[in-house]
Formats: sequence, C-alpha cells, structure tokens
Amino acid sequence: MDELPEYAERVLEVAELIPPGRVMTYGDVAEWLAEGGPRQVGRVMALYGGAVPWWRVVRSDGTLLPGHELRALAHYRTEGTPLRRAARSAEGHVPRLDMKRARWDGEGGARDSAHI
Repeated sequence: MDELPEYAERVLEVAELIPPGRVMTYGDVAEWLAEGGPRQVGRVMALYGGAVPWWRVVRSDGTLLPGHELRALAHYRTEGTPLRRAARSAEGHVPRLDMKRARWDGEGGARDSAHI
C-alpha cells in the first residue's frame, strides 16, 4: 500500500484517540487539527478509515453513517455509547447518537489536549 498522505495520517491518529463510548464530529476532528474541514475529514475516513474506530467519527446531527448503520450500532452498543431512541417516522427506526452525552472534546484523552 502507498504511504498515506500526512493529513490522512493525522485524521486517523485523532480517530484512534477517541475513547470507547465517545464520538467526535467530522468538524471536531478538523478543528482539533486546525486544518481542513468536515468534508476533508469525511473523505479521509471514507478512503482510509477502515483500520481505525471509524464509528467514533460521526455527523454532527447524530445520524448513523448510511449503509453502515447496523455495524456502527453494534459498536455503539458494545461500547455503551449514548443513543437516542429513533422516531417512529425514522426509516428503519435506527437510533441516533445522543450528541450531548456522547461527544468528546479531547479532554482526558491519551494526549489530554496536546493536539497532534
């Protein structure tokens, strides 16, 4: 495999720092790195995220990644990630992440606010 672009390596390093049961949004990761934006982080995760806990980098509205909902949900339940009950109108009645409780701000992590 070719060497990862430096930005991709940095995004994946942040994904690995997120503790079990917690999440960061694509925008949170970009802000943590002080580089790029949510779309760039999403692209990195789509292309290279399979080797890291990809389910911990999420959309800001708490909806689960389309096409990967059931795999992500299994991880969330195993890790005890806070979820919100799905609305009856929600397609497939898939829960959402409880972003107020699940979102991680980088404090208390392996590097405790020492940004990558």
